[in-house]
Amino acid sequence: MMTRLVGCLGAMLFTLSAFGEQPINKSNMTPEEIREANQQESHKIVFVGNGEQASADSVARAVRMFYADQYRHFKDPLAPNFLLMSRDANIAMGIGGAVRMRGWADFNGSINANGFIPYLIPVPSDPTQRRRIGGTPGGTSLFMRVIGFNTLIKTFNAYIQADFSGPGNVGFKLKKAYVIMSDWTVGYATTTFADPAAEVPTIDGAGPNGEASKTAMLVRWMHDFNSHWSMAASVEMPSSQVDADGTRTQVLNDWMPDYVAFGQYSWAHGQHVRLSGMMRTIPYRDLVTGVNHNKIGWGAQLSTFLKPANPLAIFGIVNYGEGYGSYMGDLSVGNYDLVPTAGHPGQLHAPRSLGISGGLRYSFRPNVYACAAYGQARYYNHDSEYKSTDYRIGRYFAANIFWEPTPRLQAGIEYLWGQRNNFDGNHNHANRVDVLFQFSF
Repeated sequence: MMTRLVGCLGAMLFTLSAFGEQPINKSNMTPEEIREANQQESHKIVFVGNGEQASADSVARAVRMFYADQYRHFKDPLAPNFLLMSRDANIAMGIGGAVRMRGWADFNGSINANGFIPYLIPVPSDPTQRRRIGGTPGGTSLFMRVIGFNTLIKTFNAYIQADFSGPGNVGFKLKKAYVIMSDWTVGYATTTFADPAAEVPTIDGAGPNGEASKTAMLVRWMHDFNSHWSMAASVEMPSSQVDADGTRTQVLNDWMPDYVAFGQYSWAHGQHVRLSGMMRTIPYRDLVTGVNHNKIGWGAQLSTFLKPANPLAIFGIVNYGEGYGSYMGDLSVGNYDLVPTAGHPGQLHAPRSLGISGGLRYSFRPNVYACAAYGQARYYNHDSEYKSTDYRIGRYFAANIFWEPTPRLQAGIEYLWGQRNNFDGNHNHANRVDVLFQFSF
């Protein structure tokens, strides 16, 4: 028995071999491209199976597939450090994750939440919420990705990610689960309306309050026509947030998917401008007349990421629409897809709102960079039934610096300021300092 076991182990060792990526020429790269190249060079690849080993170009192509994700967020874990790959480089699997620890201290105004969300700032100032310290391992995550090449479907990519942001910020929670086959994505993924590449990197888990972001069950078609133009369209399962009181109005089940699309023009590595649009149907019941209604919601977004100079990068997002509050930062905390109509008991309408997010990133060195971010969410009360103490505008500011002593170790510190304004003119602010330690594997 022992002899057979040793023989099997010997056979496995004979068919497995470690491979290190060849150094990449970084002389003409931007700091961001150098960071990505350093990450790719950190991979340890183990080849599985018999036969002749694929060329270095084929191996590099398979590794780049782990980075080819337009919807990867800055806070998502890096591609896994260890990869299993077939000798012909036609299929590869990686299991990885990140240990992410974030701590904070609030002063001169506090938000009773892990994320810095201006909507939650108490107005007027609450003397019991002036200072607060806290921390969370909630961003700690695990994921598995399988990629491959097939003559029938060309490329396929299966991805599962979960983190510890569930109950008590220690519960295990599914974050993404999808399959990409050529131009099609099916599963639980980031909405097509979002543009993570245009979002300013922050340590704060919430990010600027004017960003549109959501995870949903969807079917998405996305195609690159050439090196410049790409387009996407999707149908997504809705989760409407309706301000119904149960007396005059009642929430109904969603019965129509949300329809989302974008067109994008790119001109260099990661640099692009994107126009996105979304249309949705939001149902409710008028209990006064006993009639069901379906309101139309829509949203439009213009987003960009560009680098006017080598160490400098600019991020920008502007979105506007009616009845899309559940997609946007601050407004997703409340019920702003449909709200009561003033002077018409039993009637709801889709209110208008505006979201703005933008900022800068400056790289002092490839592994040391600083960011400044601004966000604003604005709710328009035209025709709405509202209280003078209701939310009107939220403002968000962040300034941080990140240091990556190795390609997979990251530390940072950040200052945050936020303000909430109500319709009666009263407002309050909060301040926070965040610190970050993260190791990806």
